[in-house]
Amino acid sequence: MDASFWNDKRPAGVSNTIDLDQYQSILEVFDEACQTYADRPAFTNMNHTITYAELDQLASDFAAYLQENTNLEPGDRIAIQMPNLLQYPIAVFGAMRAGFVVVNTNPLYTAREMKHQFNDSGAKALIFTDMFGHMVEEVLNETPLEHLIITSMGDMMPGLKRHLVNAVIKYGKKMVPAYNLPQAVSMRTALKMGAGKPYKKHPVKQEDIAILQYTGGTTGVAKGAMLTHRNIIANMLQTQAVIKQTDDKGNEMFLKGQEVLVAPLPLYHIYSFTVHCMCAVEMGNHNILITNPRDPKMFIKTIKDKGVTGFVGLNTLFVLLMDHPDFKLIDFSKLKFTLSGGTALVRSVGERWKKWTGVTISEAYGLTECSPAVTANPIGDLARIGTVGLPLPTTDIKCVDAEGKEVQIGERGELCVRGAQVMKGYWNRPEATAEVMDSEGFFKTGDVAIIKKDGFISIVDRIKDMILVSGFNVYPNEIEDVVASHPKVANCAAIGVPDEKSGEVPKLFVVPVDNSLTEEEMKAYCKANLTGYKLPKYIVFKDELPMTNVGKILRRELRDE
Repeated sequence: MDASFWNDKRPAGVSNTIDLDQYQSILEVFDEACQTYADRPAFTNMNHTITYAELDQLASDFAAYLQENTNLEPGDRIAIQMPNLLQYPIAVFGAMRAGFVVVNTNPLYTAREMKHQFNDSGAKALIFTDMFGHMVEEVLNETPLEHLIITSMGDMMPGLKRHLVNAVIKYGKKMVPAYNLPQAVSMRTALKMGAGKPYKKHPVKQEDIAILQYTGGTTGVAKGAMLTHRNIIANMLQTQAVIKQTDDKGNEMFLKGQEVLVAPLPLYHIYSFTVHCMCAVEMGNHNILITNPRDPKMFIKTIKDKGVTGFVGLNTLFVLLMDHPDFKLIDFSKLKFTLSGGTALVRSVGERWKKWTGVTISEAYGLTECSPAVTANPIGDLARIGTVGLPLPTTDIKCVDAEGKEVQIGERGELCVRGAQVMKGYWNRPEATAEVMDSEGFFKTGDVAIIKKDGFISIVDRIKDMILVSGFNVYPNEIEDVVASHPKVANCAAIGVPDEKSGEVPKLFVVPVDNSLTEEEMKAYCKANLTGYKLPKYIVFKDELPMTNVGKILRRELRDE
């Protein structure tokens, strides 16, 4: 489909193209924002705020420490494993200033998952919170990690509050299991050692890798999507073009240096990273970091009087908040937009949110490999629930049949994407990269879509068997590999089933060796080997699984059941 097809379909104020040469690197974006909005609040967490000037200085101090006190060379990988804390943007921008590639790592990973990602990326350094110190200790000797930098939840808090927060988390809530990592350097110590010292600036090109963002595949093996500075900057500019939509008076709806955004989704997820660490930072806006969004009471208490103008979430989160009795206490009088992504928005959820807040949720669609946004709905009442909106500016879209031939408007086909936001490829996996790129440079998403006459796009099916749980990719093969290693399991299969809160959840079918295997035993085994969002919510024992004549499990038949 020619990109010009959408030229007259975008709302007023939204450009059809972007200037890809506006910035040469993420550091250029960051430097400019810190200078322009120096006195503005940048990030708030646990009611403590740092300004852009403070963030600038802390990132510089951290960069100086890394360059002077490690043997890392420009281009080396440094993993960051923490929830939403003030330490995260400091670590990310500090690591980038020092010349390193950031490896975003989920802090909920199991030991098996951590080892794979550290080894596959070749990460030589890790920045992590002490809550996961015991996990780091467990895997350390089986990874290439040479440098450890550790932080506690409250480390960026002032004086007494810092000690109080850390004591409550460690001794009161007992959230820090014992660990022994004498070689780990405190992040606070690192910042003090680098304080006031200059860091050496390294030349950065647009095509240099900025982030290795891990995602699964049909085999269940997590692959590192190489996202370049150009990829992420392009997606930032594309997203910003969408929110330049004007109102009926011709005024821009979102203003630089004036918006207050809620950031409940983990910054290590590329969806949240691009929105909060790129789009919001470039515009000098204020991000309210939510460390534990699964605690709705604390979440609501944190944002209820902040004058929030933007809310970035997903279906699971909207349900969690609206189901809590304190939801009505939140002041939504200044709310301008709500963005949903990562997983499908349930229509009834969108309708409830509009009723409570007066704002229509704008659903977007993207993939890790696309930095991540591909399409987005207009803001406000122009948003169309049940669709993922229109392609972002400077994004080519087509739908193809099984032979790769483009289908007509209104017909189903695999959605393919071409644009500056599409990844450089998978880290050290040229064959896997070749599998998802066609001869014209389009990335094959594996999702089945319909492009409608008015330009809006609907995702209607999935070629891959991937399960999307609250915006996280879960691959059946990974679950099956773990379950099949249990000595009492003869065969197994995992599928995704609808769930109002999470969009989808895994359902596991097991053929046991004998009847002594219980559901409790199976769940305990899964819990020991899989991250929480990958755990099967339902387990069904069967005598046999439906298969083809060559022994391939027919997941479609299991879904039909």
